[in-house]
Amino acid sequence: MEQHRTSQPQGRRRPQTPLTPPGALVEGAAVYRVAARPGRPGRGRVERATTPVPLRRPAPPVVLALRRLPNPRLTGLGAGLFASATMLVLGFLDWLLLDSSPVVYGLLFLPVSALTALWVRTADLVTAPISVPIAFAVGVVPISGGTGGFGGQAMAVVTALAVQAGWLYGGTLVAGLITSVRKVRDMGRRQRAAAATRPAAPQRRPAR
Repeated sequence: MEQHRTSQPQGRRRPQTPLTPPGALVEGAAVYRVAARPGRPGRGRVERATTPVPLRRPAPPVVLALRRLPNPRLTGLGAGLFASATMLVLGFLDWLLLDSSPVVYGLLFLPVSALTALWVRTADLVTAPISVPIAFAVGVVPISGGTGGFGGQAMAVVTALAVQAGWLYGGTLVAGLITSVRKVRDMGRRQRAAAATRPAAPQRRPAR
């Protein structure tokens, strides 16, 4: 007689991914393992198995202070009006309080140039280095000290612009650098967004 062997169906084994090694303790971001001591079963010492995840360093106080500042988005015309009006007010204050000091006026021109380049919207970045010199010329009128009508005032403004050309170029350079950095960052952001939304290329199967 031939006996038929019956095989019992074996259950499917589910693959298990070990999250931590056996005998490990998880605490926060670090993983510790228990190492058995020789000669003492059931007792062991806790040893660090992996390096904890490094925490982010807090931002410097200067960066935190800059983040608290208002961050409007002005059009090209709005940025030009802001710079011109601000420099005109600063020019009058310099004339009234500091007897038309060109050094103070030049020092105040630098932060105004930086704010103009920071607050203009991305689509009008090219207008910031153009608006800043115009604002400097508008604000220099009160401190130029011209007399004798329109002709004398115009000559005084031209002379003041020639004397303070260093401050004029410095403020324009600050605005140009800030707008260039913003333009490069915007281009990189657009490239990353385009790469994220681009569908993956289908893999070609080898011909049989």
